[in-house]
Amino acid sequence: MSSPIRLGVAGNPVAHSLSPDIHSAFAASLGLEIDYQRYLFPEDGFQREAAGFFAAQGLGLNVTVPFKQDAYDFAYTLHPLAQAAGAVNTLLQQDGKITGFNTDGIGMVRDLQARHHIDLSGRSALILGAGGACRGVIQPLLDAGVDSICIVNRTLSRAQDIVDHFAGLGTTGLQAVALGAMTAGSQAADLIFNSTSMGLGQEAVALPEELVAGRICYDLSYGPQAHFARWAKEHGASVSVDGLGMLVEQAAESFAIWLGQRPDTDPVYAQLRQLTDAS
Repeated sequence: MSSPIRLGVAGNPVAHSLSPDIHSAFAASLGLEIDYQRYLFPEDGFQREAAGFFAAQGLGLNVTVPFKQDAYDFAYTLHPLAQAAGAVNTLLQQDGKITGFNTDGIGMVRDLQARHHIDLSGRSALILGAGGACRGVIQPLLDAGVDSICIVNRTLSRAQDIVDHFAGLGTTGLQAVALGAMTAGSQAADLIFNSTSMGLGQEAVALPEELVAGRICYDLSYGPQAHFARWAKEHGASVSVDGLGMLVEQAAESFAIWLGQRPDTDPVYAQLRQLTDAS
């Protein structure tokens, strides 16, 4: 009898992660036996702990805050989307080598297109925040046909660093704007994404209502933390959704990378939607 496939999620903190529930449901739906655990890595010990996980026959590891840059450095090879993002959220061991992937942006795009039926082709986008979450969604948005992206951040230099990074990869159509200096032009985007980790709970009141009125708004946070999604809905967004679907879809992408099968995400999404709406 073969042993369960060893998988997991590494973070700090990690006790709140829904990943074990999601991946266990995926595996059950496909008749696969996995052992998916949460791993609390010390903040200064990612390399050591990840090496130990893979040395003990681990196949794949999801990586969450604050280790996505550490995982990028740890990987032997990088998928092009991980290279573009400068961050890794999925590690795969194959033939003794570790490959790093970034499935966040693919998951978000799939959620927008397949679940919310939004055509991204030819659209303009504005992303609030200039952290790792922002970096992870840019290339998938461009690959899906988005024409231009404006990155808005309190510290202009951080947004400009991202624009410069993608310019170095030959990518055009990106612009950086300081949060306090948004112009009428920067507010004309079709799609508004919130990628800030704090969910703009306190900053939302400082945003102009015309930023979201009549626009499609997407909050990368989900559940109670999706302050921006609620604020946008209250201020006239034509569509406003949280990132729960992104969470499920990026997990499905990781699952497919590890096990070669992409699970049906709708049952898991429906179950989690019911739980988050009740909280």
